[in-house]
Amino acid sequence: MIAALMLVASAAFAQSTVYLTREISPAALVKIYKALGVPAKGRVAVKMSTGEGSNPNFLKPELVKDLVLEVDGTIVECNTAYGNGPADKKDERNTSENHWKVIERHGFTKYFPVDIMDEYGEIRIPVKDQAHIKYDIVGAHMANYDFMIALNHFKGHPMGGYGGALKNLSIGCASQNGKAYIHSAGKMEKLDMGKLWTPEYIGNQDGFLESMAAAAQAVVNYFKKQEGIIYISVMNNMSIDCDCVDHPAPVKLEDYGILASTDPVALDQACIDIINQQKVTAKNDPTDLLNRIDKQHGIHTIEHAAAIGLGSRKYTLVSIDK
Repeated sequence: MIAALMLVASAAFAQSTVYLTREISPAALVKIYKALGVPAKGRVAVKMSTGEGSNPNFLKPELVKDLVLEVDGTIVECNTAYGNGPADKKDERNTSENHWKVIERHGFTKYFPVDIMDEYGEIRIPVKDQAHIKYDIVGAHMANYDFMIALNHFKGHPMGGYGGALKNLSIGCASQNGKAYIHSAGKMEKLDMGKLWTPEYIGNQDGFLESMAAAAQAVVNYFKKQEGIIYISVMNNMSIDCDCVDHPAPVKLEDYGILASTDPVALDQACIDIINQQKVTAKNDPTDLLNRIDKQHGIHTIEHAAAIGLGSRKYTLVSIDK
């Protein structure tokens, strides 16, 4: 079991601030965005998962609508690097054609513009930590944006242990080739579905997690050189499976709230700490999610992100609720 970390209560020891509201609503998303005090500027990308076709747990467009409209943002996504069945299966997002069908079916195009960033190509951006990957391969359309809001759905993940800000920045912004490059810890620069999920390419779990941290840092550094970047995580519908899983395991945790920070490491750490502190009841059981994170060594993504200077694991948790 993951060792619980104490929430840092004293500003004297805190490296970062994480804001919290227990309310999960469109108004609460706007409120916590404003609490950060970092207004979105220029062409704003709102990076989030629009969800696998039959997955019901993704952040709904009705929930995020007010925030996206507040910042005049564009929802941005990238295609997945996997398939669950026939190429024409309606629930897959590994081709732009099918991805657009899922995005539309999930209701996102009803409210605001959406951009599949790697639909027409990819670019390479610099990576500071080159222990595994020498660059980050992201959707080419990232170059069209000045500011990013990483709007994360915190939950479990089959390979990473958990999904939060660091995964959304890394795997989420990576093109299909970029996803293969990260998952293989730098062994595969061009997606080869016949090899990607073999032990030869995914046998280095910590290398994969460290590659995610390095890729996340690359995206953060990219936008820090532009107009900026902020991070918001919604803790609802927390299955042990990611929004990328077509048929996720049942949700066993009650919804908790929304957290936000200017530090993605502190934000992910705060979410992990909150799960650690949940008491087991008939309606709320964190056991499976904690076991999933522990089995996949998910905390190592946070450890490595802190080690390479992306952020701090120490934070002050500040409630914005009255």
